[in-house]
Amino acid sequence: MATPASPMRSVDRAFDVLSVLEDARRPLRLSEIARRSELHVATAQRILNVLIDRGYAVKEEPGYVAGPASVATAHAFLVNNRLSQVALPVLQELAATTGMTSTLYVRVGLSRVLIARVEGLNPLRYQLPIGEKLPLHLGAGKSLAAWLPEEELDAYVDSVTPFTRISGERVSAEDLRGELQRTKDNGHAVSLSERVLDVTAISAAIRRDEQVLGALSVAGPSGDLPTADHPRVSTEVRRAADAIAARCP
Repeated sequence: MATPASPMRSVDRAFDVLSVLEDARRPLRLSEIARRSELHVATAQRILNVLIDRGYAVKEEPGYVAGPASVATAHAFLVNNRLSQVALPVLQELAATTGMTSTLYVRVGLSRVLIARVEGLNPLRYQLPIGEKLPLHLGAGKSLAAWLPEEELDAYVDSVTPFTRISGERVSAEDLRGELQRTKDNGHAVSLSERVLDVTAISAAIRRDEQVLGALSVAGPSGDLPTADHPRVSTEVRRAADAIAARCP
C-alpha cells in the first residue's frame, strides 16, 4: 500500500500546481499541468479540484487557468505590504525627476514580481500589469540576482545560461556572472535592449543591512535615456532605493 503524502508535502504539491497556473499565458490541459509540476495526473487532478473549490483555479473549455481568489490574495498583499506603501511617493518623485517610468519589484523564488509602477512623461509602449512575473537575469532582475547567496547564484546562472537577449546578444555563464558582480560593486545595473528592444532600464537593490527588500527601476525608450545621462539617472535611482530602505520599519 502506498504511503499517504505528509501534510507538508501535500501543501508543497498544491503550491507547485498553483505556480504552474500563475506562470501560464494560456489555459493548460491536465496532462500539461501534471508534467510541469512533476506530478502524477491523478494527483494533479485532486489538487486542481481543491483549488477550483477555493477559487484559486478555474476550468474552462480549453483547460485550466488561475482563479479569482489569486487576485484577492494579491490585493491583500498590496494593501498591507509596508514596502509598496513606503515606496509609492518615492516612485512618483523618481518618475517626475527622471521622466522615466519607475517600477518596484520583489523577488519570489527565482523570479521578480512587479508590485508598484508609476508612469513617466513618455510612457513605455508596453504595459506591465501589477503582479507580472519576470526573470532575474534580465533587466531590473539583475539587481536582485546579484545579491543571491553564492551557491544559489551559481546554480541559477548555470540554469539560465547561455541565453540570447532580445537585442540578439548571446550571454554566457561567465558574461552573466561578470555583470552581476559589477551590479553588486556599482550598486546599480544598466540594461540595454535586454527584454524589450530599444528600452533602457537602470535599477538598484533596496537593501537594509544584509536584507534585500526589493529592486527599484526606471525604464524608458533608449533614445530618451542616452549613455551620457546614465551616471545622473543611476545616482537618482540609488538615492531613491536608499530612501525607501530607510523608511521601511
